Amino acid sequence: MPESSAVPTSRPTPSEAAELGAEDAKLVVLARGARGRVGAVEGAAVRDQDGRTYAAASVSLPSLTVTALQLAVASAVAAGATRLEAAVVVTEASTLDGAGHAAVRDLATDAPIHVAAPDGSLLGTVTE
Repeated sequence: MPESSAVPTSRPTPSEAAELGAEDAKLVVLARGARGRVGAVEGAAVRDQDGRTYAAASVSLPSLTVTALQLAVASAVAAGATRLEAAVVVTEASTLDGAGHAAVRDLATDAPIHVAAPDGSLLGTVTE
């Protein structure tokens, strides 16, 4: 698997942004909050099969580096989640990191992974 999956770099049109449902928009808010609380590079949130949500920020320590999406998935699994319905990562990057992508795919091959800018605007959605 490649290190990253490209997402569109252009901003969505208003009709594209409107396609993000209320539950996925909530994930964007949670991911932005997780990122902002600690000033992290990325924030992420996931929703499990029961509708429970988990948010996390990226961690970068001398002995441990975890992407926000990996940590959100790990939190969900630690709480008993066996499947994910959707995921969001808020980042300044224009690509989705390969490790976070793989973590989501471990629990769901078809869950959308929305990538949003720090201001919450949708950059794109990875469905593969």
